[in-house]
Amino acid sequence: MESLVSMSGPGPSDLARRSFWLQETLPAEPPELAQVRRLSGAGRADVCILGGGYCGLWTAIFLKEQEPSLDVAIVEADICGGGASGRNGGFALSWWSKLGTLAKVCGEDDGAWIAEQSAASVRKLGEFAAEEGFDCDYVHAGWLWVASAPAQLDTWASTVEETASRGHAIFQPLTREEAQQRGGSPHYLGGIFDPTAARVQPAALARGLRKAALARGVRIYEESPVVAVEDGRPLTVCTRGGAIQADTVVSALNSWTVGLPQFHRLRRAIVTISSDIVATAPDPARLADTGWTGGECVSDSRLMVHYHRTTPDGRIVFGKGGGQVAFAGRIGDSFHLHAELCRRTVRSLQWLYPTFADVPVTHAWGGPVDRSMTGLPFFGRAPGHERFFYGVGFSGNGVAPTVTGARILASLALGKDDRWTQCGLARGPKQLFPPEPVRYLGALVVKDAVRRKEAYEDAGKEAPALLARIAALAPAGYFKVGPKQPKP
Repeated sequence: MESLVSMSGPGPSDLARRSFWLQETLPAEPPELAQVRRLSGAGRADVCILGGGYCGLWTAIFLKEQEPSLDVAIVEADICGGGASGRNGGFALSWWSKLGTLAKVCGEDDGAWIAEQSAASVRKLGEFAAEEGFDCDYVHAGWLWVASAPAQLDTWASTVEETASRGHAIFQPLTREEAQQRGGSPHYLGGIFDPTAARVQPAALARGLRKAALARGVRIYEESPVVAVEDGRPLTVCTRGGAIQADTVVSALNSWTVGLPQFHRLRRAIVTISSDIVATAPDPARLADTGWTGGECVSDSRLMVHYHRTTPDGRIVFGKGGGQVAFAGRIGDSFHLHAELCRRTVRSLQWLYPTFADVPVTHAWGGPVDRSMTGLPFFGRAPGHERFFYGVGFSGNGVAPTVTGARILASLALGKDDRWTQCGLARGPKQLFPPEPVRYLGALVVKDAVRRKEAYEDAGKEAPALLARIAALAPAGYFKVGPKQPKP
């Protein structure tokens, strides 16, 4: 484990520094597909997309499907899938668990419609991979939302009530025995099951989308970090090696969005938090003994969430949210791999799955997550720019929702007046975090309180009242991947 967590962040040409998913996917690509094309010199495009992750790739695909003659270019700092899209846990979740929030942001009718579209987006992943002929380990096995401590029991009650009261019977209750049997851990005390969710191999999905975009004529420039977007008509996207003039620019940069001057006003709309993941060596026999054989994604109900899934060769891939907080959105190398946070993640894995305590951990990595206050992404125009659009704030749940988000961005880029551009998500951020340095310092205090409170709860003890009150100050968007928790 020491040799793994001493590494720095990923580099463009060093496979060993990348996530397990990319290490598994990249060597299997044919040379003609794996070839990197960098931006050099001056160029022109109808639409230039910043970022070659899920959101940028889906946006390009939808633009070409709606307007095949459109000249679309993608500019990516690393390789497609090198960022969050190739580092996440591979949970493809819908937004049914956020139906109440969607109703507040978008209205009752549009909120339900967006939730339905998000569930369709989960199915779209598998259908698209089959149509395009690439394998991304799509398994529509659902999601277990469980309690791993008594204090977490019934934290899903408001979510179940919000969906059921609106006529959507999505979630299925799980007894203690069912949660333990299906999730494979003796520490699970109960939960609910969401059958609309799926799992994917995230890097294989990103690279498959890249292949599909290239086949549609999208020009993709990798290892071409954007250094500036110059205002004007057209806009000019400048990289270290060249520039592209474009009538329309779409930013799909995840946590890096606020690094562009045009989006400085969005700095209070998201907070960047790290998430850390480890993967065990394959041990299919031991995994089968746990009973966790259905391929379900699993996460518990703590704010610093544990999220985990299995792989076809019998590994457990285990993540923990709520690691580091970026000051003013500045993402350092430790966001890619942090030694102590990876060790904590391993300890959590071994606690929840004690039979895997002596199975080696072979891979460790991390990445930044762009959290919004609502836990939902938001979309809009850069202030003062009619043809510069953005989407940001997926809050750790972007594998499937980026399909929905890309439909919004494609409609915005095409100048459409439709349900996508009129929905509440397309009207910019709804809530803001405190300004710096209050946000950063407050986050550190609250994060420490949350960690200590959850340690008490894991031990079956009640946290001191003052500690619980400080921990309760954490907005759902700060640390949690997935649904918000009710206030105590």
